[in-house]
Amino acid sequence: MVEQVNQQVPRTKARLAIPVGLIKYMQIAIDLLLLGSMFLVTYLLRFDFRVPNAQWVQAWFQLPMVVLLQFGCMTLLGVYSFVWRYIGLRELYTFVQAGIVAAIPLLALRLLLPDHMDRWRVPLSVTAVDGILAFGSVLGARIVRRAVFEHTQWSREGDTQRLKNVLLVGAGRAGALAARELGSRRTNGLRIKGFLDDDLQKQGSVIQGARVLGGTDAIPKLVAQHQIDFVIITIAKASRRDIRRIVRVCEAVPVPVRITPAYHEVLEGRVEVSQVREVQIEDLLGRDPVRLDEGLLDGLLNEKVVMVTGAGGSIGSELCRQAARFKPSLLLLVERSEFALFNMDRELAARFPNIPRIPCLADVGDAVRMEQLLAAHRPKAILHAAAHKHVPLVEQNPVEAIKNNSLATTQLGELAGEYGVDVFVLVSTDKAVNPSSVMGASKRLAELFVQGLNERFRTRYLAVRFGNVLGSTGSVIPIFKEQIKNGGPVTVTHPEMTRYFMTIPEATQLVLQAAAMGAGGEIFILDMGEPVRIVDLAKDLIRLSGFRPNEDIPIAFTGIRSGEKLFEELVVEGEGATPTHHPKIFVGKIARHTAQQMESIRQELSSVVTEPQDSSQRLRLLLRSYIPEALIEAPSTGRPNHSEPRAATPEGPSELSDTGQVESSSSTRVLH
Repeated sequence: MVEQVNQQVPRTKARLAIPVGLIKYMQIAIDLLLLGSMFLVTYLLRFDFRVPNAQWVQAWFQLPMVVLLQFGCMTLLGVYSFVWRYIGLRELYTFVQAGIVAAIPLLALRLLLPDHMDRWRVPLSVTAVDGILAFGSVLGARIVRRAVFEHTQWSREGDTQRLKNVLLVGAGRAGALAARELGSRRTNGLRIKGFLDDDLQKQGSVIQGARVLGGTDAIPKLVAQHQIDFVIITIAKASRRDIRRIVRVCEAVPVPVRITPAYHEVLEGRVEVSQVREVQIEDLLGRDPVRLDEGLLDGLLNEKVVMVTGAGGSIGSELCRQAARFKPSLLLLVERSEFALFNMDRELAARFPNIPRIPCLADVGDAVRMEQLLAAHRPKAILHAAAHKHVPLVEQNPVEAIKNNSLATTQLGELAGEYGVDVFVLVSTDKAVNPSSVMGASKRLAELFVQGLNERFRTRYLAVRFGNVLGSTGSVIPIFKEQIKNGGPVTVTHPEMTRYFMTIPEATQLVLQAAAMGAGGEIFILDMGEPVRIVDLAKDLIRLSGFRPNEDIPIAFTGIRSGEKLFEELVVEGEGATPTHHPKIFVGKIARHTAQQMESIRQELSSVVTEPQDSSQRLRLLLRSYIPEALIEAPSTGRPNHSEPRAATPEGPSELSDTGQVESSSSTRVLH
């Protein structure tokens, strides 16, 4: 959540409230006075302040015509709709345009009217000079008004000694925008002492009144020299490597680091550039924004009824937000958690008030309820994100995982085919590859079931695999933060545990993109970027919290747990993946089962999970037989599987555990 760096500075004087309408009329009166005055001044200048009586009478005759013409041009071009506090270059062009438009009829009268109509013929020199003086004066009045307002606002809101000294890192467009906003708002409690930029050509220049004092290597010297309280990163497209480097330099000083919102967040209106916040782990792990094929997504979602299952979860809720951007005719929110559904519905009502939606309190495993929804609303796209995902918890409850992740998916998929849904998208996981856990095996079965359904119905059935997402419920980062808050230790299962990271918006955008691209039957694989050691992640979080790893906050290694691997794969050994036209989406060449085979498996599983006695051990044996590449532990041992998974290489995609602890995995790099 975006937060202000400092609390608002309390005001010391009450501000006189003037009605907005009155202020506008006062501005118009000032403009008319300036336009008239500048016209008369122009005549004075033309005749060296010795205007002949005849010319002076002519000037007063022409005055109303010229002023009304100039005022009318400003009105028609929208000058009075400008917010005077933000007068800048864009508004300057409008004033210039108004001056030119107003001069055209005056020039026409001068050149076309006969000599005996001199009263209506404004001299060419007067037209030219008056245009400059008149429109320059009304623009200048607004600039002066803004300057006076900002000065009085700063004076009213307290002693300048209460301000925090800051350095802005990044003197580009985003930095200039941030300086303009931060510098004009005393309520931020900040005073900009200068910029830092590693571009030598920018060093020494002045931007928004602040000088570029040097590169980032000068941070230690400048912090001491100017008594800096904060360093704020204002780089529009800062890479995680650049942010990490700047954070490291500031930690060594030490001086707190803050960051402005991402440029795309500002453009989308989600936040203001003046709202700076602490550097978060997402900033260190983030990647370039996803480029979407808007046309394809419009065809998938625009004016369509879209159903999202698991709508209150981490992925499902973001799928709702992303889908709402493309203006579906109706959004069906399917969620069995009443509280999660309530929160999601309320958020969508606030952010997308014009998008029709229906919150559906329902369990995807309830066939009757799901058929009722499909029959009543006839969705054209189903985004299936509902699942049990917490690995250790699922290990203890394997029957529920199969019922929810595998059998309910198949049941909903069949209904989708029967009711003419255009596309059914299964949100899968890289744990489905060489699964070492029941959760991974249940998702692999779901993939196979979906592929089997694609042979039976006209609906396009797709699955999308990706690894861990940052900030999902139960993920490692919130748990690490809680452990740091409690003073530690921060627990990591293994010092060599690595994962690949993706933000929730990035993952869901790619899910939608894959859904729009798929012909049916594919398993799409998302590029998860570069790997990060979990112990390094823990250290970064400790540092960002203002502590020193293993000094202020200890790190403890707890050992790999049942169902965990050191690395995760996205494809089974030897199957590989082929690129698509989107650089971050690949299609897995993954072996399929026939629809008949999957129906036989489904019937056997349905029988097992409905047995009155505990069928967990038998279920594990069946999963090992259905999925030959599975690494699920034998039922008799009950011990964690510490063996190295198949096809392990040091390069492949992996993910964080959904439980907040680190899962092991094996990686096969196929995406680059």
